[in-house]
Amino acid sequence: MGYRIVVNAPKHSYVNTPVSIPWQSEAVGLKDVKTGKLVPGQVVNGRLHWIVDDLPKGGSKEYEVQFSSVNGRFPKVLLRQSLRRMSFFVGGEFFTSYWFGAEYARPFLYPIMGPGGKGVTRNYPMSKVRGETTDHIHHRSVWVAHGDVNGVDNWSEEPGHGKTVHRTFTEKISGPVFGRISETSEWVDKNGNNVLDETRTITVYNLPDTGRLVDVKIVFHADKDVKFGDTKEGGIMSVRVATSMDGDKGGLITNSFGGITEAETWGKHAHWCDYSGLVDGRMVGITIFDNPNNFRHPTYWHVRDYGLMTANPFALSAYKNDPSADGSHTWKAGESFSFAYRLYIHDGDADTGRVAEQYHGYVNPPAAQLS
Repeated sequence: MGYRIVVNAPKHSYVNTPVSIPWQSEAVGLKDVKTGKLVPGQVVNGRLHWIVDDLPKGGSKEYEVQFSSVNGRFPKVLLRQSLRRMSFFVGGEFFTSYWFGAEYARPFLYPIMGPGGKGVTRNYPMSKVRGETTDHIHHRSVWVAHGDVNGVDNWSEEPGHGKTVHRTFTEKISGPVFGRISETSEWVDKNGNNVLDETRTITVYNLPDTGRLVDVKIVFHADKDVKFGDTKEGGIMSVRVATSMDGDKGGLITNSFGGITEAETWGKHAHWCDYSGLVDGRMVGITIFDNPNNFRHPTYWHVRDYGLMTANPFALSAYKNDPSADGSHTWKAGESFSFAYRLYIHDGDADTGRVAEQYHGYVNPPAAQLS
């Protein structure tokens, strides 16, 4: 009798949820024992990964391990690299590109294709589209930045700004469950002097376009003390949504505590924040999930009706409207410190997209065990 894997969901329901267990053997596929459905598996760094498509609260799934070439039957998340960008294709469809060319102040993901091929992030300044806003040239779709790192502005593109300089890709993986890149980069001041080093890992899962998932892990390394200053001009994970989704144009901001609109979400703690609205007549949304291990979790949110949504745990003086409130933090020389987020691109608003349910899939995934 072959190996079997059991997944239990005692407290939450799950849909299209990545799951993994330790695995030291070859890449395998799985078969859902109840339905007979074949499920792709992917072995990376000593773990077997797959996606649980639908598991109700109180339910369980049993999989039979298939030691065969079953994975060859499934469409993959494929990487394609060109001179200035790395593109992700999910099931043969373009999803996003990671732009890292030296001409940009810092790397970014653009576009982010949502349900039905609708772009959920703003095109400007990468492309000019009639009817879009053209403020804040540094709001490039999805990006990582902060406006005061040892006094260096690595947020704006104003004169004297710092940069995040791509160095190399250390990992490039295509596969039936996810595609992944890992990149080393350097944060520098206006003269090119090192401020800190960064390792960034981006994982795109093989899901239907009605529910794309992207994991972003950021690890900073410093050989000197590094202070992230108290400023709202920043965000370790930032999104500028498509203009038609803006809160002042009919879009909706929602957070994990039920807050809606900028007035109820800006400067507030929340486990996640979601921005939804119409794009070409279709209601779509994008969520940032804050990882429980992040600094000052649940994070504070710098989220605006004009389309900006960013997880920024440092801007306490602005959030509290109190100059004496200091949200800065210093990491000592030799320390490494990390942040992790999940982006969820979905149909409908936060309720229709089952955002709260997806968040539990991120922080409380169903328990899986080999039997």
